[in-house]
Amino acid sequence: MKQIRLLFAAFAAIFITAAASGQSKSFKLGQWVEIQNSILKELNRSYVDSLPVDRIMRTGTDAMLENLDPYTIYIPEEENEDLQMMLSKTYGGIGAIIYKKKEANVVINEPYKDSPAYRNGLVCGDEIIAIDGEPTVGLEAAQSSDKMKGKPGTTVVFKVKKLRTGDTLDIPIVRERIHIPDVEYVGMLDDTTGYIKQTGFTDNVSGEIKAGYLKLREQGMKRLVLDLRGNGGGLMPEAINIVSLFVPRGSMVVTSKGKDPQSLKEYKTTSEPVDTDIPLIIMVDSGSASSSEIVAGAIQDLDRGTIMGERTFGKGLVQTIRPIAYNGQLKVTTAKYYTPSGRCVQAIDYSHRNEDGSVGHIPDSLTHEFKTLHGRSVRDGGGITPDINIESPSYSRLVYSLVLSGVVDNYVLKFVREHDSIPALEQFRFSDSDFEDFIEFAKTQEFDYRSSARTLFDQMKKEIETDGLTDAMSQELDALGKALDMDKEKFIRLKKDEIVPFIEEEIAVRYYYQEAGIEVRLRYDEQLKEALKVPADKLVSF
Repeated sequence: MKQIRLLFAAFAAIFITAAASGQSKSFKLGQWVEIQNSILKELNRSYVDSLPVDRIMRTGTDAMLENLDPYTIYIPEEENEDLQMMLSKTYGGIGAIIYKKKEANVVINEPYKDSPAYRNGLVCGDEIIAIDGEPTVGLEAAQSSDKMKGKPGTTVVFKVKKLRTGDTLDIPIVRERIHIPDVEYVGMLDDTTGYIKQTGFTDNVSGEIKAGYLKLREQGMKRLVLDLRGNGGGLMPEAINIVSLFVPRGSMVVTSKGKDPQSLKEYKTTSEPVDTDIPLIIMVDSGSASSSEIVAGAIQDLDRGTIMGERTFGKGLVQTIRPIAYNGQLKVTTAKYYTPSGRCVQAIDYSHRNEDGSVGHIPDSLTHEFKTLHGRSVRDGGGITPDINIESPSYSRLVYSLVLSGVVDNYVLKFVREHDSIPALEQFRFSDSDFEDFIEFAKTQEFDYRSSARTLFDQMKKEIETDGLTDAMSQELDALGKALDMDKEKFIRLKKDEIVPFIEEEIAVRYYYQEAGIEVRLRYDEQLKEALKVPADKLVSF
């Protein structure tokens, strides 16, 4: 009897502790809700100026969610269009990329092929003077873009100064639902190698991949390259559907597990594959994340293909869209995902922050070894490590500066104004004389043309001044500074081989649209060229 009483007491203690824990969490939540409401009421009653409730509450909400992880975000009703863009890459508009300086007109930088802008004759270089009667001078780029977008079926009227004729015309355009495809390019790299460039995982991209595969197979494809470099991910079901194209039905693709033990879910392929034999090369890099890592991780764990490139980003978190009050949405992290071998690729631990609020990467010493279907070793805790590592090219600080400061974009607009056409894409090259023209243009532009070495030298010089050592080291500093100095023209000439591909791609896009830009990029893709040199007997096969 005594043992029974002791056992009962032990169980009671467990239940009481669990209940107290639950009550404690609920109490804390209620306490902070009450504190927040009390603060807001007092501010509303006594703050010296009118209270900007919307602004401070949105700021507070965003800050609260940022403290969890970068992927848990609040989306109010008025931003649901942004959510639609996030999930499906669709929006209501005219289908054009614009370039805008505040004290200048909107310039059409690139109309999408077959878009309303394209069909109404807008071309690169056309200036939009007004949108529905409102002048564009003085508007920010985002404001201009917002005025161009709208509900499909509605009409927007542009006052346009045409590039070629200089005429000013009123052009009404009916907005449509614009879809930016996730499959940017499908083509043959050689007689036997098919290539698909995929940039996202929005709705039905798996159908686009399947269609691309069937098209390439008809053209004689014997091996397939699926390029996921720079692909930040998207919808998990689309990742599962893509894997299902190449592995037997019923194969495990990914497992998700959240706080609730019942949240454990296994996702297997449910459809018949299109090809379980064709050699696969999956290209990845540090920009490949989330659903890209699900595809690469499953293909690697199932020994179905060869992963090449550089280690992926390491995002092993799953987000779910939950409806909340007043037609808002909460995109919340609800689980972690695990590849077929059982590994989680999450590289950053957001749940345990340092005292300064920062988060740390999971050290190699805390990673674990897992086995693929055929017994190869793979590890967790830091993205997908390629089967064959191939470094991507690095670019100089000058190239980044030329692109980010708009020098390349502005030069391309100048080029388009001066050239009615360019040769067919196969023959088009940015010539030496064209490059001389670019140099003359760039010399007139304001941008930071310091080398990385010069930038570090300038930082070091400030530290030396802070330490009071300038006088003692003045001669050495002067000598080193002169050695690192380089004028714009000299530095641009030095980096010609880096700069030309960027300009050539941007020009090709203006005349032959997005697909042409990919074709130019492939000309200079040394990482991909190295991948294609790997002999067949070195590739992983199912």
